[in-house]
Amino acid sequence: MSGLLSVFLHLFLLCKLAAPVTFRHRRYDDLVRTLYKVHNECPHITRVYSVGRSVKGRHLYVLEFSDYPGIHEPLEPEVKYVGNMHGNEVLGRELLLQLSEFLCEEFRSANPRILRLVQDTRIHIMPSMNPDGYEVAAAQGPDASGYLVGRNNANGVDLNRNFPDLNTYIYYNEKYGGPNHHLPLPDNWKSQVEPETRAVIQWIRSLNFVLSANLHGGAVVANYPYDKSLEHRFRGFRRTANTPTPDDKLFQKLAKVYSYAHGWMHHGWNCGDYFPDGITNGASWYSLSKGMQDFNYLHTNCFEITLELSCDKFPRQEELQREWLGNREALIQFLEQVKLNFLTFMVPEREGFSNGRQGFLCGSSLTFALTHQYIWASSTNEMYPFNITEQNYPSETVLYAGDCA
Repeated sequence: MSGLLSVFLHLFLLCKLAAPVTFRHRRYDDLVRTLYKVHNECPHITRVYSVGRSVKGRHLYVLEFSDYPGIHEPLEPEVKYVGNMHGNEVLGRELLLQLSEFLCEEFRSANPRILRLVQDTRIHIMPSMNPDGYEVAAAQGPDASGYLVGRNNANGVDLNRNFPDLNTYIYYNEKYGGPNHHLPLPDNWKSQVEPETRAVIQWIRSLNFVLSANLHGGAVVANYPYDKSLEHRFRGFRRTANTPTPDDKLFQKLAKVYSYAHGWMHHGWNCGDYFPDGITNGASWYSLSKGMQDFNYLHTNCFEITLELSCDKFPRQEELQREWLGNREALIQFLEQVKLNFLTFMVPEREGFSNGRQGFLCGSSLTFALTHQYIWASSTNEMYPFNITEQNYPSETVLYAGDCA
């Protein structure tokens, strides 16, 4: 009996000492405090950094989780989450803050799953890409009628329609011949985009991201590329049509991982819409030009999907706990996919590889970095010829290939 009493008292003290989790909407200053609070609690596995500033000068902060923060380790994949790209779509922002706190707490508790994730993956979390828009939306609150208030940045620009349009080039190249990966940016791209977009593009180009998700609201579905249909406009109308990438099988698999780990996304019926398995090809839903999802894939080979997570763009505060519980497992499982679907292996320096050498590997986005002697591979079980050529790629270039076993 004394043993049971001791266990009961121990559990009681744990409950009393544990800080209660508060689910609330956090303005910019509170967001910054939360990021630094997590860093202070887990200083050896986190780093807070800024990729740039918004139109009104607010930092675009990122919280990094890694066993060696600030250092890229060979063979360790880089993964990112981006939230609040549309300022009035706020659930993703709060989920990413909750995820940051959760990863820190579980690492300190020696949760083996989280220990493995942090030790084997470098995770970058940007809770808000549009802090200016959020402040406008938050000032209005969830009960106001302005559905689109705060969506755009302070210059009135939709950031998810502001990236260089690389789809036009890929569709031309597919018809007439040309590369289908690492498409270059126009010479004048910096003058064509907003400060937030420019900062994120430079961030994407500076790190070798393999996997990514962009968190939105207004529907409940996992959306995968391409977002822009081949015939984006036809006689003045936007034409929707299923427009798959060469890596469509893998993209569908990634989307389903999130959908089926989510509390209810996989049911399909949400917000008055029906999506089988809770997933959709972006262009088959509606055609979107200059979006971040397609840009990631076409410019850097990063596999990004878009997660629409709530019917209400600005859910009431009392709904946040339910939303967190519905998304927590999905957020973790998606991060784990970078090790389950992207294989890493070493290649001896230049051995067996030379400029112009022909070979076969699985996958579709076929590039090779002669300077780093290793490549990434995605499991698509499809054969493609490739031609290794030394080009002016970033310091690390990703080769996606499939498991041909």
